[in-house]
Amino acid sequence: MASAVGAAAPAGRAPTTRRTTPVWIWALPPVAVLALVFLYPLALVVQESLAPGAYADVLASASFREALVTTVWLAVASTAGCLVLGFVLAVVIAFVPFPGGKAVSKFIDVFLSFPSFLITLALLFLYGTVGMANGLWTDVTGDPSGPFRFLTTPWGVLLAEITYFTPFVVRPLLAAFSQMETAQLEAASSLGARPLRIVRQVILPEALPALAAGGSLVLVLCLNEFGIVLFTGAKGVTTLPMLVYGKAILESDYAAACVVAVVNVALSVGLYALYRGVSRRAGA
Repeated sequence: MASAVGAAAPAGRAPTTRRTTPVWIWALPPVAVLALVFLYPLALVVQESLAPGAYADVLASASFREALVTTVWLAVASTAGCLVLGFVLAVVIAFVPFPGGKAVSKFIDVFLSFPSFLITLALLFLYGTVGMANGLWTDVTGDPSGPFRFLTTPWGVLLAEITYFTPFVVRPLLAAFSQMETAQLEAASSLGARPLRIVRQVILPEALPALAAGGSLVLVLCLNEFGIVLFTGAKGVTTLPMLVYGKAILESDYAAACVVAVVNVALSVGLYALYRGVSRRAGA
């Protein structure tokens, strides 16, 4: 062994040691890219929003208050609708055997990749002013126009958001139901419990963490939704993202647009923190 060491390290030369690169060096490139692509533009937005009197003017304006109220109620109502519809769909897919059940579950995964404006366009083809529903009505009744005009109202935006975001609730619910012990359902059924009671007392308690996680995510997404509101063409429906667009693009009031954007970011970050906390408790 000594001769081998002597052969590897010649006499009179100190053994060389490998220099290891500090771990923090490897973090510099991604941090630099993040700072350049995201943090620097965000800092510019915050800086622009600090123009003298910008916050006072925007927060005191009626347009901002109306946009804030519209954004919140649309997000909350859409989330509630997604939770109810998503829970019903997930229960049917997971526990009611029917032909094509697995295909529907796979389609939900694909549906999550669809852009939001595509769903809005589909609803316009169905219920728009010259859509299929109004066309069928005029063909049958002979009226010059059909009765379906709700897509250009807040209810049209609400329908589009519920349609698009419901799979974001169904997906975590299906994952939670796949881990449920079927023995609980069989025991409840053998004791004479009716299906609605089984859903209320057995399935719903198991689904609460997944419902909370999915609902928190949908709330964050609805709060920042822009494409659905824009493509529905709903007059009088101005959300915070739409207000940012109007102030920056239509009015060229960049200071006011940045103030609204900062408020929207603050709300989103707060809701995202809530979402992560709920997801952590649910084991996501």
